[in-house]
Formats: sequence, structure tokens, C-alpha cells
Amino acid sequence: MIDLFFATSPNVYKVSIALEEMGLEHRLIPVDLSKGEQRDAAKLAGANTGKVPVIIDYDPPDGGSPFTVFESGAILQYLGEKTDSFLPSDPRGRSVTMQWLFWQMGGLGPIGGQAWHFFAFAPRIAPATDNTYSFNRYFNMWSALWRTLEGQLADHEYIAGDYSIADMACFPWISYLEAREGAGRFPNVCRWRDAVAARPAVRTAYRKGAALDTGYERNEKGVTLFPWEGILKNVIVV
Repeated sequence: MIDLFFATSPNVYKVSIALEEMGLEHRLIPVDLSKGEQRDAAKLAGANTGKVPVIIDYDPPDGGSPFTVFESGAILQYLGEKTDSFLPSDPRGRSVTMQWLFWQMGGLGPIGGQAWHFFAFAPRIAPATDNTYSFNRYFNMWSALWRTLEGQLADHEYIAGDYSIADMACFPWISYLEAREGAGRFPNVCRWRDAVAARPAVRTAYRKGAALDTGYERNEKGVTLFPWEGILKNVIVV
């Protein structure tokens, strides 16, 4: 059994997808971000990084005591090694997969988060502030990342060759936020996105996430609508 400390964010859905794809028994443990539960290590199996996802594996590969893993990329690597799946064993294939996993962790996720912040949050936090520069900067960088992925997928069915943890890492962000010029300008990304979205394990991961009772309403993308005051206090740094 693995516990996944859960909120409806792209970073958490990466891990949810991996758990389903790898056939690992698991539970989703909701974390109320608006109450700052993510900052309480006691509520996250000892992880003190102040964010989700976090997992605790009650049956770790070494047979020892339950093991806690934080950071979505590290969790994906851990699960791939635990199950010997979706992470190539040959050195070159493994390196390519890890390169694209790191690309997502260092670019696609952080830049997508900043683009979303200046699109959805900044106008509400500072309505009198001109955020044009910040908005343009991050959405231009976001489009550049889409162009990189479009080029990679021009001659690859999946990002690193075969379907892997690299695809699991990138899909939730690509499906969450389109490029500034629209997804239609990126046919290879759209082909890949639709193929991943159709996988039974991916559909199950999102279905389970949508069915989890968080105590709050969801938006059209299935994202939990935490109270704004709590998000401003406990999630957004202003």
C-alpha cells in the first residue's frame, strides 16, 4: 500500500497516473491547501518541504520501515525503479528518459505555474499593478516549451521513445494549460496528448481524483476551488 497525499494539481496527477499505470495499490489522502496542511510535516508522513505530492510506501523495495518520498520527479523515479517499469534499464534509454523528466521538472512545471499565476492570480492580488511584462514573459516561455516538445514528438511516438515516466510527468501540465497561440499550432503535441489521455490508467487517475471528497467545489477542469482567503494566506506568496 502507498499513500499519496493529494490535491488536484498537475504535479500530483503525475504521481497518480504513475501509480495507476504501475498497478500499485494506493490511497489518496486529501490535503487542504487553504488550511496550510501541506506545511505540517506530521500530516505529510514527515515531509517538511511544504508542498504536495508526497508518498509514503509501506512496502519499500528494501523491506524496511515505511519510506517517505517527496518531489514529483523523485517520486516518479522511485516508483519506476520499484516496479522496474516505464524507466528503461539500458543506460542510454534511461538517460534520455531522465533528461526529459528533468526538463519537465526544471521548465514545464515551474514556467507553467508562473504563467498561470500571472494569468489567474496576479490580477486579483494586485489589480492596480500592470502585470503585462510578467504575463508576456512567462507565456512566451511557456510557448517556447511547447515548441520544444513539438519538435521532439515530430519523430517520436512518446517523448523519450517508449511510453515512460517522462510522459506521465509532462501530460498533466500540457493538458492543463495551452500554449499562448493555441494547441492547434502544435499537431504533434496534440496527437501525443490525446493518446496519453486515452490510456485507461490515465483516465482512472483523473476519475479517482475527481471522485475524492475534498469538501469543496471543483471548476470545469476538476480543480478544487479552495477558499480564496486560505489560498492567499497559505499557498500564494505575496
